Amino acid sequence: MEKARPLWDNPLQFVFACISYAVGLGNVWRFPYLCQMYGGGSFLVPYLIMLIVEGMPLLYLELAVGQRMRQGSIGAWRTISPYLSGVGVASVVVSFFLSMYYNVINAWGFWYLFHSFQDPLPWSVCPLNGNRTGYDEECEAASSTQYFWYRKTLNISPSIQENGGVQWELALCLILAWLLVYLCILRGTESTGKVVYFTASLPYCVLFIYLIRGLTLHGATNGLAYMFTPKMEQLANPKAWINAATQIFFSLGLGFGSLIAFASYNEPSNNCQKHAIIVSLINSSTSIFASIVTFSIYGFKATFNYETCLNKVILLLTNSFDLEDGFVTASNLEQVKGYLASAYPSKYSEVFLQMKNCSLESELSTAVQGTGLAFIVYSEAIKNMEVSQLWSVLYFFMLLMLGMGSMLGNTAAILTPLTDSKVISSRLPKEAISGLLCLVSCAIGMVFTMESGNYWFDIFNDYAATLSLLLIVLVETLAVCYLYGLRRFESDLKAMTGRTLNWYWKIMWAGVSPLLIISLFVFYLSDYILSEALQYQAWDASQGQLVTKNYPPHALAVIGLLVASSIMCIPLVALGMFIMRCLRRADTASVA
Repeated sequence: MEKARPLWDNPLQFVFACISYAVGLGNVWRFPYLCQMYGGGSFLVPYLIMLIVEGMPLLYLELAVGQRMRQGSIGAWRTISPYLSGVGVASVVVSFFLSMYYNVINAWGFWYLFHSFQDPLPWSVCPLNGNRTGYDEECEAASSTQYFWYRKTLNISPSIQENGGVQWELALCLILAWLLVYLCILRGTESTGKVVYFTASLPYCVLFIYLIRGLTLHGATNGLAYMFTPKMEQLANPKAWINAATQIFFSLGLGFGSLIAFASYNEPSNNCQKHAIIVSLINSSTSIFASIVTFSIYGFKATFNYETCLNKVILLLTNSFDLEDGFVTASNLEQVKGYLASAYPSKYSEVFLQMKNCSLESELSTAVQGTGLAFIVYSEAIKNMEVSQLWSVLYFFMLLMLGMGSMLGNTAAILTPLTDSKVISSRLPKEAISGLLCLVSCAIGMVFTMESGNYWFDIFNDYAATLSLLLIVLVETLAVCYLYGLRRFESDLKAMTGRTLNWYWKIMWAGVSPLLIISLFVFYLSDYILSEALQYQAWDASQGQLVTKNYPPHALAVIGLLVASSIMCIPLVALGMFIMRCLRRADTASVA
C-alpha cells in the first residue's frame, strides 16, 4: 500500500514556509543597494511593474504545478512529460550548488554573533602590531571593520590561486550551521512546519526594533531623504529595469524547485492563487521595509563619517594656523578656508594637500551590496551605536534567521524529489537521506572556509544559478502553456480549487513572462560573451583595499562546469528518454 503524502498542518504553515524561504538575505543586502544605484524611490516603479508581470505569475505557476502534481520538481515535470524530467534534475542540481555555499553565510553569521558578546566589539578598534608600538599596518590602511572581516574572519589570501589552509574556527561554525539545518529538516514537514513560524516571524521583530532605533539615530533623515528622493532619469536606464526583473526573479526563489516542493504538501483544494499573491506582496513589502531600516543606518553612518571628516579638517586648520579652539566650526568652515587661502596662500597650499574632501553626498552614494553590506557596513554603523553589543547580537541573529529560512526551502527542493523516489526511500529512511545531504554539503562546503574560500564563494554566488534558473523557469512556463496545454492546466486548477483561471494569469503565462525571461537570458548571455575577461575582487593587504584581477584558467573551467552541469541536464535527460523509447520500440518490434 502506497504511503500517504505528508501535509502541512494548516494553510498558514505553508504560507509561513514560503515567506521564510522567499524573504532572505537578498531583501536586506541587495534591494537597498539597487535602490541606491538606480534612483532611490524611482526604482520602485520598475520593481513593482516587474512584480506584476513576472513575480506573481511565475510564483503562482510553480505553486500550482506543485499542488496539482503533488510531487517534487523531478516527479512533477516527469508527470507533465517524461522528456521534461531534466528540468527537475536541473533544479535539484542548482539547489545542491546553492546548499554547498549558502550555509557558509550562516557560518559567518554565527562567527559574528559569538564575537558580538565582547566589550568592546572586536571590529571596533584596530589591534596593535607585533612589537606593540602602533596599530597593525593592514588595519590602518583599511579600517577596523574591514580588517576584522578580511583578516580575522576570512584570513583571506591575496588571490584565488593561493588556497591556504582551512580556517578551523570558521569550519566549526559551518558544522554548527549544518547541524542546525539537519535538526530543522529531520522529520520533513513535521519539523520544518514548526521551525518556519520562527524563521519567518522573528526577522520582522528585529527589523521593527532596528527601525525604531534607526529613526532615532543622528543623521537617519539624511539616509531616508536620499532613498525617497526619486531620480526620474533612471527610469530611462535599461539596467534599472533589468535589475528590477532580476531582483524579483531571484528574491522569490523561482526555479529552484523549493516552491514546487512546498506546494506538493498542500491539500489539493488549497487556494494557491491567493497564497501566491500574499507571498509575493509580503516579499516585496519586506524589501522596501528593510530598505527604510538600511537607509536610516546608512544615514547615521554617512553623517558620522562626514562629521568625523569635518572635525579632522577643523583640527588640521586650527593646529596649522594657531587658531583659537572653537574659532573654526562646521558652519563657517568654508568661509575660514577662503580667508586663509587669500591671507596665507603659500602655507594654505601646503596644508590643502593634507585636507580631505568631506562630502555627505559622496558618503551616501557609496553603494555596497552582499557580504560587504552585511558584514562591513552594518558592523561599522553598529560599533558607533550606544550599547553596541545588544544591536550587534540582534542584527546577526536576524541574519541567521533569514539564512536558515532560505536553507530550509533549499534543502526541501533537494530532499522532496529524493524521498519521492521509491528506489531511494525504500532503502533509506527520511532521516538518513537528510543526514547524508547535510554531511556531503558540509564536507564540500569546507572549501569555502579556506583562505581562498571567499573567492570560490563569489564564483558560486555569481555563476551557479543565474543563467540556469532563467532557462529552467522559461522551459517550465512554455511546458505548462504549450506542451501540457494552458486549457488543460486551467481545467485542472478549476477541478482542484473550484475557481476559474483569470485572464491576467493566462496572458502573463502564455506571453509576457516568457518574453521577459528570454530578454533577461539574452542580456546575461551577451554580457558574459562581451566581457573580455571574467574578473574578481581580490584583497590587497598592503593597500588595505580590493583590487581587480582576472580569473585563472582553472577558475574559468569551474565556472563553465557550474553553468553547463545544470543547463545540460535539460537536453541530455530529454535525449536519454528519446533513446530509451526508441530502444523499447525496437525491442517490441523484434518480439512481434
